[in-house]
Amino acid sequence: MADPQDPSVFELPLRVYIEDTDAGGIVFHAKYLHYMERARTEWVRSCGVGLRAGLAENISYVVQRMGIHYSVPARLDDRLLVTAEPSAYGRVWMEFKQRVYRAEDRTLLCEADVRVACVALDSGRPRRLPENMQALLQSNVQTTE
Repeated sequence: MADPQDPSVFELPLRVYIEDTDAGGIVFHAKYLHYMERARTEWVRSCGVGLRAGLAENISYVVQRMGIHYSVPARLDDRLLVTAEPSAYGRVWMEFKQRVYRAEDRTLLCEADVRVACVALDSGRPRRLPENMQALLQSNVQTTE
């Protein structure tokens, strides 16, 4: 497990709103996917890569695979930290390790391994990651050699 205090791991602070919860005030399981999507998007944005420019170049990104584990529920009004840490990449895909913590005590609530594929927006077919994204991944993925 990555150190949640590691500065190389991107963190997005969020708060749980009533729209995120069930009648008992517990976060609905699918909302964690939204939180993780936002964290990945904000990580890319924080690195200076514009997603609108990609759309103009017929580039889109789609979740291809996800393995997720829920440990402890988040509740209404909780402050969260959602991480995005690129962990691997190939010609047309990138993988992230993502975690959701309760901010006040850093309790791990949920973690996931997410593979995102690069596709042509008009056809949905796989396409090579753009050079700026390849360079970003190359400088941010920790290799274990």
